[in-house]
Amino acid sequence: MPKSKERKEDDTEVETAEDKANKDKKHDDGASDLEKVTDYAEEKEISSTGNELEDAIVAIINKQNQKAAEKLARERELAKVPVNKEDIELIVSEMEISKDRADRCLREHGGDVIAALTTLVK
Repeated sequence: MPKSKERKEDDTEVETAEDKANKDKKHDDGASDLEKVTDYAEEKEISSTGNELEDAIVAIINKQNQKAAEKLARERELAKVPVNKEDIELIVSEMEISKDRADRCLREHGGDVIAALTTLVK
C-alpha cells in the first residue's frame, strides 16, 4: 500500500492532503506549459496580422483615393457639357424632379433632351 494513502474503517483508501497537493501541482505545471504555448502562438498571430493589417489599410486608402479622383474627373467632364436652361425646365416640369437631377441627367446625355427623358422614364 502506498505511503500517502490512509485506510478507513471500511477498507477504502483515502487521499491525504499531500496527494492532493501533488496532483494540483502537476495540473498547474501542465496548465502553465499550455499557457506558454498559447501565448507564443497569440504573439506570433498578432505580429503577423499587424503587417497584413497595415497593408490592407493602405490598399483600402489607395482605392478610396483613386475612386475620389475618378469621381472628381467625371464631375469636371460633366461640367464642361453645355445644356440649355429651357431643356432643364422642360425635364423638371415633365418628370417632376429637382433641377439638380435634371441638370445632371441632361449633362450625362450630352445635352440630348430625348435621351435624358428616355432614361428618366425607365
